[in-house]
Amino acid sequence: MKKIILFLSIIALFSCNQKQDNLVILRGDAIGTTFTIRYLNPDNKNLDIKIEDIIKKVNKSISTYVPTSDISKINKGDTSIVVDAYFKEVFLKSARIYKETKGEFDPTVGVLVNAWGFGPGKRIENMDSTKVKELLKYVGFDKVSLKNNKISKQYPQTYFDFNAIAKGYLVDLVGRMFENNKIPNYMVEIGGEIRARGINQLGTPWRIAIENPNTDGTRSINTNIKLLNESIATSGNYRKFRIAKNGKKYVHTINPLTGFATPSNLLSASVISKSDCADVDGYATAFMAMGFEKAKTFLKNHPELKAFLIYADDNNKMKTYKTPNFTE
Repeated sequence: MKKIILFLSIIALFSCNQKQDNLVILRGDAIGTTFTIRYLNPDNKNLDIKIEDIIKKVNKSISTYVPTSDISKINKGDTSIVVDAYFKEVFLKSARIYKETKGEFDPTVGVLVNAWGFGPGKRIENMDSTKVKELLKYVGFDKVSLKNNKISKQYPQTYFDFNAIAKGYLVDLVGRMFENNKIPNYMVEIGGEIRARGINQLGTPWRIAIENPNTDGTRSINTNIKLLNESIATSGNYRKFRIAKNGKKYVHTINPLTGFATPSNLLSASVISKSDCADVDGYATAFMAMGFEKAKTFLKNHPELKAFLIYADDNNKMKTYKTPNFTE
């Protein structure tokens, strides 16, 4: 389901605005992906401008696709940048998930994302183990720090790329805005990442579909689930990949430990939790790098998470795995 290119210039914030009774539905194209926002609005509050303002501020802070953003300036070596609250929260969440996943989630993998041709930076042709090893020197969240709201890097070449957590974080910010405006019933979806609170217009929990990892461009549903004041993020390599001239497949989820863009046996990872959407966004990305067995072990040690994993078995047959607490 992801990762679609994040944080491009705002294309069209609201292409569709519907209201049915107390239900408001906002649909459109923004920040390089699509969104659908549904909320119950009995007091007729107009929150469109607030949503647009959130997007602009996040763009300015952590978008690698905006040359004048704080993260772009930091990536270019500017050590004078005083980061804002958005950058700081994403940095601290990333540091925690980096430790929990033992480096399988690592936003400093950006230099390799660019090198493999999946980021805004220049692609390196004919990537091989020698080039990967050279670039891995600059990867590692333990090689960066945040002090007095400024970023320090052990190597100037280290390149931050928060795209693996930023969509979920933007979902959280919109959700928090609703809560601050006394709107308890909403579902925010941006590029496939979702945060749901309360109930829908029918008085029942919000329901969403988990797709099959189809690589032929078609879309089909594997299962439907209800979200009970929860967030869900799905990561997969079945849409964003490229095939080299030699027929080898390269995927956008770069393993930060090996540096390679080769797919694991995990085809899709959907992670659900009552925590922030940014958190499950990070876990889902880490699982794609881990592969099925390691992701399954991680989940056993983190019962606060629910997950639905789609993987290829030893015979390359598609199988599914649900954590014991997963409910449809």
